[in-house]
Amino acid sequence: MSAPRVLVTGGAGFIGSQYVRDLASGAFPAWAGAEITVLDKLTYAGNLANLEPVEGRFTFVHGDICDGELLAELVPGHDVVLNFAAESHVDRSIASGAEFARTNVLGVQALMQACLDAGTPRVVQVSTDEVYGSIDEGSWDEEAPLAPNSPYSAAKAGGDMMARAYARTHGLPVSITRCGNNYGPYQYPEKVIPLFATNLMDGHTVPLYGDGGNVRDWIHAADHCRGIQVVAERGEPGEVYHIAGTAELTNLELTRRLLDAVGAGWDRVERVEDRKGHDRRYSLSDAKLRALGYAPQVAFDEGLAETVRWYEENRAWWEPLKKRSEDAA
Repeated sequence: MSAPRVLVTGGAGFIGSQYVRDLASGAFPAWAGAEITVLDKLTYAGNLANLEPVEGRFTFVHGDICDGELLAELVPGHDVVLNFAAESHVDRSIASGAEFARTNVLGVQALMQACLDAGTPRVVQVSTDEVYGSIDEGSWDEEAPLAPNSPYSAAKAGGDMMARAYARTHGLPVSITRCGNNYGPYQYPEKVIPLFATNLMDGHTVPLYGDGGNVRDWIHAADHCRGIQVVAERGEPGEVYHIAGTAELTNLELTRRLLDAVGAGWDRVERVEDRKGHDRRYSLSDAKLRALGYAPQVAFDEGLAETVRWYEENRAWWEPLKKRSEDAA
């Protein structure tokens, strides 16, 4: 496909904006010159500043994927729709799950219906490894049963099942991607890496859940987006593809690396009560995607150092966000 018309929902969020910046900057040669439309509701985690590096190279529409009338006007004419739109913070979902069910399930249904009605040739639903629950050893493949443990992951699983149903029932050409924990620039500072990095930069403590033994598989957002692009270009409709990380670390190990990155000591770590329903370990097998030619390019240590440096150099981006969160608390 050359110079397609691409609609990116949730394109002002952390991972969606990474994808838009990469696509608009020519990182995906097969889609060079793509005409890009970004749809975003601009909730607290959606931020047009995330797209400033490629300002003028996309069309922005302020709206909600739950708005069927808007989607009926917007979706037709696009060659590809990639759905990054989601409520994604587990702690917020534990406090109140309604908005997660609305956006992550009903929003996906509205978007799939709009794509079906418009005859969209290619759709990608972006999801998470958390839909599988927790795994003590080994790695999930794409046939693993879904067993979500948080309202966030349950809502994402519901959205995935809705996308799958549209593929099976209607033949909608939608593929689903599932990925591990992402990090990189422009990540909202409630998430662990930017939260810890910015707290430590400001001389504050950081909260470590429980015994710190929970294991996560980390991937740079740019690698995640490379995987999504491979699926968009070469994935089979109706199929699920895993995008695995490059570093499996306990939260304790991650904390140590972040302390080292900013020159802080363990006296800055505050042990806090563990999160409710806290999954112990996630791990994906990405053999299916690698068979399509995918391989990550960002080594974790290098990517983490670059990410911490980005937050050090971009206080003007994150300080207002943290202040807004503190004022709302």
